Amino acid sequence: MKPLVSLGDLAWDVLAKPDTMLLPGGDTTGRLELSGGGSAANVAVWAQRAGHPATFIGKIGQDHFGELAMAELRAEAVEAEVIASAEHPTGVILALIDRRGQRAMLTGQGADWELLPAELPQATLRGARHLHLTAWSLFRDPPRAAALQAAALAKASGATLSLDPGSFQMIQQMGRETFLAMVDSMPFDVIFPNDDEALAMSGERDHSAAMAWLRSRYPQALVVLKMDEEGALLEGPATPRTHVPATPDRAVDATGAGDAFGGAFLAGWLAHGDPVRAAHLAVQVGGWVVGRFGARPPADADLRARLAAQA
Repeated sequence: MKPLVSLGDLAWDVLAKPDTMLLPGGDTTGRLELSGGGSAANVAVWAQRAGHPATFIGKIGQDHFGELAMAELRAEAVEAEVIASAEHPTGVILALIDRRGQRAMLTGQGADWELLPAELPQATLRGARHLHLTAWSLFRDPPRAAALQAAALAKASGATLSLDPGSFQMIQQMGRETFLAMVDSMPFDVIFPNDDEALAMSGERDHSAAMAWLRSRYPQALVVLKMDEEGALLEGPATPRTHVPATPDRAVDATGAGDAFGGAFLAGWLAHGDPVRAAHLAVQVGGWVVGRFGARPPADADLRARLAAQA
């Protein structure tokens, strides 16, 4: 089976959930966890967990964090085509999680931001069933040129393409029109915005209007809108607008839930081609992740039951 290939960021996550409000000069207790992360790497892990072979392409530093992040990918049976840089460290992401489980991210730009077109594994891209990109690979250059070349190589060889817009704040900082001009040049088949990203892209004020704008702007694409506790809304060229409700899982930590949703959705969609069925799987997996700490909690009986029920 041809793999799903996810290109972009592999980083080391530092998750911090304080027990009380952080005050300047103060001290508090809380929960801390260190693990492999990065949006593109997370999507590869969750596609693999959901049953579709996955390969990750990216760049790390020649350091201990890079070794640990790679070890976690290998433990998940994800293939990796990774360039190890002696000039740049492995990226580190700090996720501060509030009592509602929502997170704010501080991203340290590391080697994952330095991928060059000449470093792309062209045979892997030409052999892909599907290529997934996150906008973290588009917000600056490098790695933008490498991401765009990867998309061209994969599409020319018959792969489908998906895009996660990545960050509403980065879209705003880049400038809406600049970001849209770049996205317009990409022949993607699926786009995975969350509510904030859809509003930032569309300029609309609610998700229904944002969905209509996205479908008008990208008529060739299946739009899968992630709406947190409201579930998911999807619509595409052959898919009527459909709402898939969220699970009742209590939010502990939203870190990586959107990536888990995307990886599970793509695994299901590539297996059977039914986007609504894939969205039901993705909502179950995303809900499971939200109810736990970290982007890739260890699989348990509950997760295995959810995957089996949606197979």
